[in-house]
Amino acid sequence: MRTLFVTPNRFRALWRAALAVIIVALSLSSAPKNPYNSHQKAFYADASTVEYVNPGLTITINSAAVASDGTITASYSLTDPNGLPLDSAGVQTPGAISLSFVAATIPNGQEQYTAYTTKVATGTVIASVNQPGADSGGTSVNIAPGQYTYTFKTKAPTGFDPTATHTIGIYGSRNLTEWNFPTDYASATYNFVPNGAKVTVTRDVIETASCDQCHNELSAHGGSRRGLNLCVLCHQPQNVDPNTGDTLDAKVFYHKIHMGANLPSVVAGGQYIPAVNSFGTFNFSTVIFPVDGSIKDPRNCEVCHQQTTGAAQAKAFMTEPSIVACGSCHDDVNFATGANHPGGIQVNDAECANCHIPQGEMDFDASILGAHVVPTNSSLLQGLSVKITNVTKGLAGTAPTVAFTVKNSAGAGVPLSQLASISVTMAGPTTDYGYTSFGSGVTTPGYVTESMSGASCDNNGNCQYTMTHQVPAAATGTYAVGIEARRTDTVPELINGATVQTAIEYGTLNPVSYFSVDGSPVTPRRQVIALTNCNGCHQMLSEHGSLRNNTDYCVFCHNPSDTDFSERPSGPAPYNTQPDQGINFNLLVHRIHYGVNQPSNRPFIVIGYGGSVNNFSGILFPVLSPSGTATNTEICSMCHANSSEMNDLALTGLNPVTDPQGPINPIQPFSSACTGCHMDIATAAHTLSNTNSLGEACNVCHGSGAAYAVDSVHAQY
Repeated sequence: MRTLFVTPNRFRALWRAALAVIIVALSLSSAPKNPYNSHQKAFYADASTVEYVNPGLTITINSAAVASDGTITASYSLTDPNGLPLDSAGVQTPGAISLSFVAATIPNGQEQYTAYTTKVATGTVIASVNQPGADSGGTSVNIAPGQYTYTFKTKAPTGFDPTATHTIGIYGSRNLTEWNFPTDYASATYNFVPNGAKVTVTRDVIETASCDQCHNELSAHGGSRRGLNLCVLCHQPQNVDPNTGDTLDAKVFYHKIHMGANLPSVVAGGQYIPAVNSFGTFNFSTVIFPVDGSIKDPRNCEVCHQQTTGAAQAKAFMTEPSIVACGSCHDDVNFATGANHPGGIQVNDAECANCHIPQGEMDFDASILGAHVVPTNSSLLQGLSVKITNVTKGLAGTAPTVAFTVKNSAGAGVPLSQLASISVTMAGPTTDYGYTSFGSGVTTPGYVTESMSGASCDNNGNCQYTMTHQVPAAATGTYAVGIEARRTDTVPELINGATVQTAIEYGTLNPVSYFSVDGSPVTPRRQVIALTNCNGCHQMLSEHGSLRNNTDYCVFCHNPSDTDFSERPSGPAPYNTQPDQGINFNLLVHRIHYGVNQPSNRPFIVIGYGGSVNNFSGILFPVLSPSGTATNTEICSMCHANSSEMNDLALTGLNPVTDPQGPINPIQPFSSACTGCHMDIATAAHTLSNTNSLGEACNVCHGSGAAYAVDSVHAQY
């Protein structure tokens, strides 16, 4: 692409005039709000440099047209976050801007795009294919400061339909590395009808906001392609990889990526490798959908197909079942032969909606929503809700009495005899768990758990239980109790056309209650992460067989002194002879989410119940980096609350963390949190050299507002 400019003198005059107007306007208004957030380097950079560079890039498409001869043009603007115009050449304003242009249409009577701009790709499976791509050889003319018109070299084909929806897509980057800022990326799309009619047909099935729950900021291909509205211009039926023969159409490609390890073909021993090209081999066979607890259930369609985002075709997944879309997840179904399809042979999509209606009369039927009910979310379950109403007699040296309710979904009491289990756990003090002894006979470090099956209850589910273990006699401050419970219901489920009775085990949300053991004000444990943050990606965080699902409760057991010591001896060789693995919550969660980033010589493997081997080293954290790659663990606020990632004393913990497999054992709380991701020996040496008998000196350099504050060194954008 080449850029054509107006006369240089006139150009400079236009820029000066435009900037003068903007500066005057800004001076007459109140001070503008900082356009940068804590994930952007400009938020922390020198003010004068920021004022000069104005990092950031916004692309706005103002209009577009297709002439009768097929010539495609688009008018667009380039601005910084303050709305000031940018020079694409990087002469009048810092940073050259590189742009790419896509043109596509949704033919009348169809729902997906056909791209006008294509490129030829050759491969080993298919000799040659025309893939959707960016225009090449068009011209851009600067018509005013920050205002441009692009004329595509590609033309709409003869006989193009001027009554159909057309879309222009622009994606690009602004290189600011010369000023020690990262490269900025941006995308934009614009819908129009060439004959001037109102746009009534769009491709808007899923909103980008749904993707961003897990991905933070959806981007791909080096970071320049952002947002689903741009993605679907190219990820449509034209897009086939010539080296694999697989389609990269969104309705197949995205489903299969998110199914990943759960794809029937992968479970059977195959791999999902849809593309092989100069950038590498793209193998998505190990992707685990993180939704709905320990079962990681990919059936929850509405995690992506949300009904609350305003997407124009949000209900399309329910109303338009198809062989291609459904077969992408159910890839063991052969619609041509009828294999694994209770409905038999299907030659096209005409009959799909007859059986697969949007919603039937009950869960687990053949309807779209019914067939995709996650078992623990089923409306057929009686339900279970346990709440703590009071804690009394909880002073030091006494056994607390816990008053609680056990109800079903209708609010009726549930007899304890109908539960598979119900237990109460006590821990304290809330300043930091882990090193309190509840008696010589208690083997669980820092906490004690008791069955509540013998609690006294009335017919309305109001119960009371007095613990057998006492609060330690020397205890001070605030302690906590939490409850875990689960039950099993048997419900009818439609499997291969036949109704069978299926047992579903599910738990209650763990209630946690705090109480003073010495008459001092009740002080709940610090909130380091928010359960709502976890559920933004996990939907319903649930582990240990649906028993534990509240992070305020998880930290009772996953405390600084705990390891997998109780289960490791029962694990298989060689794990049963290796040192115990620390499972303090800050260590555990950082190491789990760090996943594939971990060095090969330090895998994170926890031996669980019954000697199970839980290797978290393959976890692919779904947050995307500015360049569009996953495993980006630098956006701490995806999990953290209250800026707890800042290592402030009140939010990090007080007790040393037991970590027998780590280079430092025990390790201090600040160091433990940070080295959960920063796992190299040099960092361990750094933390150790800044720790002595007085404590850790981390806050001097890494605390809020310090020279190397956590949020500033993690800023990437």
